[in-house]
Amino acid sequence: QKILLQENIETEWIPQSEALKLTARKNVFITKAFKEGLFEVQDLGSQKISHFVNPLPGQRIVDACAGAGGKSLHMATLMQNKGKIVSLDIHEWKLKELRKRARRDAIDIIECREIAQQKVIKRLAGSADKLLLDVPCSGVGVIKRNPDTKWKLTNKNLLQLHATQQQILQDYSEMVKPSGELIYATCSILPSENEKQIQKFLHRNSQQWQLIVQETIKPQSGLNDGFYMAKLVRL
Repeated sequence: QKILLQENIETEWIPQSEALKLTARKNVFITKAFKEGLFEVQDLGSQKISHFVNPLPGQRIVDACAGAGGKSLHMATLMQNKGKIVSLDIHEWKLKELRKRARRDAIDIIECREIAQQKVIKRLAGSADKLLLDVPCSGVGVIKRNPDTKWKLTNKNLLQLHATQQQILQDYSEMVKPSGELIYATCSILPSENEKQIQKFLHRNSQQWQLIVQETIKPQSGLNDGFYMAKLVRL
């Protein structure tokens, strides 16, 4: 906070977090502090997901829908840069951005792998202490940032998303070792993408998985988007 203030960037602490909030809109990406990897920019709801995963130093974490890696980087920080995070995505260009961000932040426990073929998933079978599935979703929890979402969302699109989400749950869950945890997350507040997906998965896999806890985070003006999180343990 003091370092940012030296660059004329005023911030305030957000209670019960390690996050700072800008008091006025500023381009923080040109600051020396950002270029030196002293902070990352991330929605508060996304930060809550990383804490929900509760990654511990020395653990092996798989972030299976990593994108450009905001949550991978946050989890690496929570792990004190000790252990291993395997960050997966179907888009190589997103992983390239993650590698760049990790170098800037001096994070060296992240290994990026493109999901070019199904064997990438199979090779990781039974290897993860914790698996984060931040799955593709409707994005209705982030409408305040993406107002076009409500015009693009159709019943057909939603049904396709439901199928994709369930397929990811079924296929990717094999990466979790016995007694390991699966964390399912969306930036949606629709039960059809959240609770109902978990119910369907558990109905199919009741002998292998158990729900520990689930939580919906409602959108808060100026603070965070809407999210859903569920934590399951492999029996």
